Amino acid sequence: MRDDGILDDQRGPDAAVGRSDVSPSSERPPTTSAGDARPGRLRPSLTSLADLTRTRSGWLRNLPKPNGSADRPAAGGPDRVGPPRRGRRAAVAVAAGVVCCLGVAALAQARDEPADAGRGAPLAADAELARRAAAEAASRSLDRAGGPTPTTSSPAGPSPSATASPSASVSPSAARKRAAPKRPADPAPVAGLTRAQMANAKVIVRTGRELGFPRRGLVIAVATAMQESNLYNVASGVLPESQEYPHEGIGWDHDSVGLFQQRASSGWGEVGQLMDPAFATRQFLAALAEIPGWEDLPLTVAAQSVQISAYPDLYAQHEWRAAEVVDAFLAAGM
Repeated sequence: MRDDGILDDQRGPDAAVGRSDVSPSSERPPTTSAGDARPGRLRPSLTSLADLTRTRSGWLRNLPKPNGSADRPAAGGPDRVGPPRRGRRAAVAVAAGVVCCLGVAALAQARDEPADAGRGAPLAADAELARRAAAEAASRSLDRAGGPTPTTSSPAGPSPSATASPSASVSPSAARKRAAPKRPADPAPVAGLTRAQMANAKVIVRTGRELGFPRRGLVIAVATAMQESNLYNVASGVLPESQEYPHEGIGWDHDSVGLFQQRASSGWGEVGQLMDPAFATRQFLAALAEIPGWEDLPLTVAAQSVQISAYPDLYAQHEWRAAEVVDAFLAAGM
């Protein structure tokens, strides 16, 4: 710069005289024509960032001021547009290029990082799923085990099958047999009776107990059957139909049948029903229960009140034998 404040013309032959930043001509960029000095256009001979950013003292003076204006030549001086303006534009262009390059590099790195993170996330998720699956498989295997495995150090100990509940090895029929109460054993024949007579006496006692009759009613019923049929289930020779049912003899007293010689024609029931010892006993006890004060009556009076027999005094002779039979069954737990 000259003393009058006018920038030297760097393109002139004397441009390098008296300058502190003179450099060899080999380092100085070649000049261009006026048509190439357009804003923002780089000169083709600029090959390095050092060439583009090299600053001369004269250029620094012409940088924009804070108010946006640049140093201008003094009034009346020549209005020259020299290399400093072109260098400033080139520096701005280079800086913009560098910033753009850095932005592109940062953008590429940012795009690569999410991709890497996206690839890493499934791997981490797969590893976590595998770990959980292994843990769940281990827990399921423990659940199936149901407890610690017996060790081999105690071969004499019970096996898992031996510790199972007893019901697992017992059949239902065996369980029912165990649960069923033991039936009382039939007593031996007493009072000079046969086994068939004892079996019929048993039916009379059991039926009376089911109906809730006391011992007195059972003795009256057994004594009456002793007098009527000698404790045999008798059919009638006059009524052939009665012989079609199980029977232990045949009688000829009109149409009387069964243990109590009851008659179907008198309304005691059907022939087949009266041949059933249990049914015949229920019919007799039901009629006895209708007699007022039957428990306090003499046995022969109570029996005659039900049977209406032609020989009412004959029932009394069987009372002691009937009592012995009833007591035998009651003692047996019936």
